[in-house]
Amino acid sequence: MTTTLTAAAKALIARPVLADIATVDHLGNPTITPVWITLDGEDLIFNTSRGRAKHTNLTRNPHVAVSVLDPDDPFGPVVLRGVVEATEEGADANIDALAKKYMGVDSYPMRQPGEVRVIFRVKADTILMQPGDHA
Repeated sequence: MTTTLTAAAKALIARPVLADIATVDHLGNPTITPVWITLDGEDLIFNTSRGRAKHTNLTRNPHVAVSVLDPDDPFGPVVLRGVVEATEEGADANIDALAKKYMGVDSYPMRQPGEVRVIFRVKADTILMQPGDHA
């Protein structure tokens, strides 16, 4: 168990793989959502729009778990647990960069009129990886 990502974990996150984000809804039930991810420095970040369930859940309770599964090695996930910090600053540019990574387009094509984008930065207190992932 660690609080820093290995080089192998960073390389996985740099690929266009989906992560599953677990949040807690207003009834205390776990909710899992697939999201696009990237790194900003040492932090894993993801993006959503204000008012979506994950935004609402994380605004109410910032605790999160994230699972990143390597499609080439499904038995070697990277799992992060911690809290998130939210910001709208840079979120429009970030969703465009994620659209480039995942869709190969320069601008996020599913943007809705009046939509406000939010970046969530995962501040991990626990990172779990398969033994041997020390690169």
